[in-house]
Amino acid sequence: MKSSILVLCSVLFAGFSIPVFGAAIKDAESASHDDTASRQEITATYQFEDCRLVQFKLAVLSTYSYLLVSGSDALLVDPARDIEEYRDYIEEHKLKLTGIFLTHSHADFVAGHIEAAQKFGVPVYISEAAHAGYPHKALKDGASMPLGSVTIRFIETPGHTLDGMCALVYAGAKPQLMFSGDTLFVGSIGRPDLMGGTISAAELAGKSFATWHDKLSRLPDDLKFFPAHGAGSLCGVHLRDEPFSTIGQERRDNPYLQAKTRSAFIAKVLDGLVAAPQYFSHNAALNRQGPQLVDWTRPVTMAAPSADLIDFNRYSVVDLRSARRYAEGHLPNSLNIGVRGRLETWLGTLVAWDSALVMVADNAEELAEAARRLHRIGYSGSGILYEDWVKAKLPVLKTVLLTPQELNEAIKSAEAPVIVDVRLPSEWAGVRIENVVNLPLTKLPELAHKLKKDDPAVAVCNSAYRSSMAVGLLEREGFKRLASLDGGVESWLNAGYPVLRAESPHGSSSATASTRILPLPDRLGVPELLALIKDLPGTFELVDIRPPVDFAEFSIQGSTNVDPGELIFDARWRSGKAPLIIIDRDGTVAMAIGGILAKESPRPVKVLRGGIEAYWNFTVKGLPAEQKTLPNPVIEPEKPVKKAAPVRSAGC
Repeated sequence: MKSSILVLCSVLFAGFSIPVFGAAIKDAESASHDDTASRQEITATYQFEDCRLVQFKLAVLSTYSYLLVSGSDALLVDPARDIEEYRDYIEEHKLKLTGIFLTHSHADFVAGHIEAAQKFGVPVYISEAAHAGYPHKALKDGASMPLGSVTIRFIETPGHTLDGMCALVYAGAKPQLMFSGDTLFVGSIGRPDLMGGTISAAELAGKSFATWHDKLSRLPDDLKFFPAHGAGSLCGVHLRDEPFSTIGQERRDNPYLQAKTRSAFIAKVLDGLVAAPQYFSHNAALNRQGPQLVDWTRPVTMAAPSADLIDFNRYSVVDLRSARRYAEGHLPNSLNIGVRGRLETWLGTLVAWDSALVMVADNAEELAEAARRLHRIGYSGSGILYEDWVKAKLPVLKTVLLTPQELNEAIKSAEAPVIVDVRLPSEWAGVRIENVVNLPLTKLPELAHKLKKDDPAVAVCNSAYRSSMAVGLLEREGFKRLASLDGGVESWLNAGYPVLRAESPHGSSSATASTRILPLPDRLGVPELLALIKDLPGTFELVDIRPPVDFAEFSIQGSTNVDPGELIFDARWRSGKAPLIIIDRDGTVAMAIGGILAKESPRPVKVLRGGIEAYWNFTVKGLPAEQKTLPNPVIEPEKPVKKAAPVRSAGC
C-alpha cells in the first residue's frame, strides 16, 4: 500500500504539477464531474431511538432522499425517478416499504413516487394542498401515521410552495428528527418564485416567514432536520454543504432567519435570486399530475447523420463529450454539455422543453447513460455517434482549449483576446482573471451583442465545463475566433498567474490589485532551523519523509521519520497549532507535500530549503565562523535513532 502511494506521489510531484496547488474555488459545479456524482450514493446512516435514517445523495442534482426504517418497516421520502438504489437497499435488508412521502411537488426533478408506488404497491402521501392528479393519500396539518415503533406527524409549511409539508418523527413524546423538504435548508430556505405566476413570490415569502416564526422556530433547538437539497441546488440560495443541521444552529446562523420583521424577511429572501431554469415549471406540473412510468430498458433511437441537424431552429444538438473532445471537432451549432457533470440541470436550462433533442457521443454507453439521466428531468431524445457524422463527411467545427500559459502569453500579445467570464457575478467578483468581461452563461445569447464578432474571445469558468457550453452559444451568434481556458480559473490559480479578488489587502471590497493565490508552505534555511532547535525546542514538529534506510543513516536530532503517504492522508498531521517542518533529500518532494498540507491545514507548514543535503553541507562540511557556537544536532551513523513524540501545541 505505502509503496504504491509513493509511486503515485512521485508521478504527481514531477514538475510540481500538483492539482491542489492554488485550488481555492472548488464549488458544487466542479465537484459533480466525477463518475459517482451521477449515481445515487448513500451519504450516511443515522441511528435514532427506535429508528434509523438512510440518506441518499445525487450530487449532479444536489438532492437528498431518504429511507426511514423502524423495525422491518420503511418509508421512502422524496425519491428520485430512478429508484434502483432504494430497491436494492430494501431487498438487501429485507425491509417492507409501507409508503412514499413527498414533502412537496418538486420542480427541479421528476420524482420517483409513481415508479416506486408501481414497484412496491404502496400509497403516496402528500399534502392535500398539492391537489395531486394521481392516486394518493392527502395529508392535512397535524395528521399522523405509525411506522414500526415510531410515529410520523405532518405539519403544513407553505413558503417555498403552497403544498410544502414537513414531517416530525417521534419515539414516544420526543421528536427524533424532521424531514424539512425545501422549507428549511442548511444555511438557507426554499426560494419562493417557482410557482409560475400563480402566486407572487412576495406572498409566498410571507408564508415562509409565518412558517418559521409560528411553527418551526418553536421546535427544540437540538432537533436534527434533514432537507431535500444540499449546496448547489437552485431551489435555494447559499445552501451550506452539510447533510443536516439543527433548529438551534439555523436559529443562530441562518442569515434568512435573522430578519426580525416580515418585511425585512421578504426583502432578504427576494434579494439575489437568479432565474430558475425553464424546465422547473414543467417538472412541477409533471409531479403534480403524476409522471408516466419509464421504460428504462428501451435503447436510444439513433438519428441518421444529416445536414438538417445543423439548423438549431429545428434541432437542439447536445454534445455529451468532454470539453477537449468537443474542441477537437463538433457539429456546427451544437452545445457541449458533458455527461461528466451537471448534465440534467444545464440541459434543462439551455434546451427548450419541447425541442427535438439530438445527443452526440463517442459511444453507445454515453448515449444510454445520458438518456437514463435525462428521464430525471422529463427529457428524451435521439442519438448520433460523432464518428458516423465524420464518416458522412458533414461539416465540422474546431475550437481551441488554451492552457493557462498560452492564455497568459496571448494576453501580452498585440492582438490580445477578450476574456469572457461566464460564471455568475458572485463567482466572478470573488476571484477572477484581470481585465475580463462578465457575461453569465444563462444570459450569454442576449448579451453577446456587447462583443465584436471578429475579435478573438476566450471563454472562462471555474473548470471549463460551462465555458465549453459558452463556445457553442457564441458560435450560434456568429463568433468565429473562439477558445476556452482549459481547466478554467482553477488551472489559472494552480499555475500561479495573477488574479483579482473581492477584498484588497486593506479590507476594501473593491478588487483593484493583482495578487497571486498560492497556498505554498514557508521555506526556512538551515541557519533558521538550527536557531529554532537551540532557542525554541519543543515548539515545532520535525518530520523527515525520506526512506527509513536513509533516515537511519543520517538524520536531524528530534525529527520523526514519516511515510509521505501517511503525512498526506492521516488527518492528525493537519491538527495542532505547532509549526510542522518537513524535511526530504533536496526539498523537492517536501515542497510538494507541504503545498498540499498548507492548503488543507490551518497549522503553519514549513519546508527545509535544500533538504537534508543542504543541512549536511552546512553542518558537516564546515560551519561559517558566525555559526560555530551553535550545536551540531546530527545523529552519527553509529548512534541509535530515536523518534520524537509529536508536539501538539506551540508552547510559547
